[in-house]
Order: sequence, then C-alpha cells, then structure tokens
Amino acid sequence: MTCSEFLKELTDYLDDTMDAATRAELEDHLNWCHNCYVICNTTKKTVEIYRGSELYELPEDLRNRLRAAIMSKCQQKKAGGPTGA
Repeated sequence: MTCSEFLKELTDYLDDTMDAATRAELEDHLNWCHNCYVICNTTKKTVEIYRGSELYELPEDLRNRLRAAIMSKCQQKKAGGPTGA
C-alpha cells in the first residue's frame, strides 16, 4: 500500500467503515510509515476535539459587527479595493 492509497482510505479507516482485510493493510502501512501515522493520529485527534466541542452562541451585537466587517471586505474585493494582506 502506498501513502496515496492510504490517504484515500483515511476517512473510512477513522470512521471504521471498511472490511477487515483493508483495515489490516492500512494498519500494516501505519506500522512502518511514520508520515502516515502522524497524519492519521493528528486527524483522529482533531475529529475527537470537534466532536466533543459545544457550539458557542455569539452575542447579537458581535454577530452584527462581524457580519458587517465580512460584507465590507467582500465589497472591497469586488470593487478592487485593498485586500488587507
């Protein structure tokens, strides 16, 4: 199994939605490929963090200011104005 093949299967691996033979191939790859191990481990931890997080409702005034700032930036880009970069 190549790294590219592993990455194509990563989502199914993390979701545990694959057959045992393919899972065994992926785990064999993880045993010797440090780069894929790091990618897999980091992705798994990121998913776990997001699954455990709660949505935070922004105060209405902050939402309105944020929306206005985003709209202003979008309008500047359309008009060819400063990008802020």
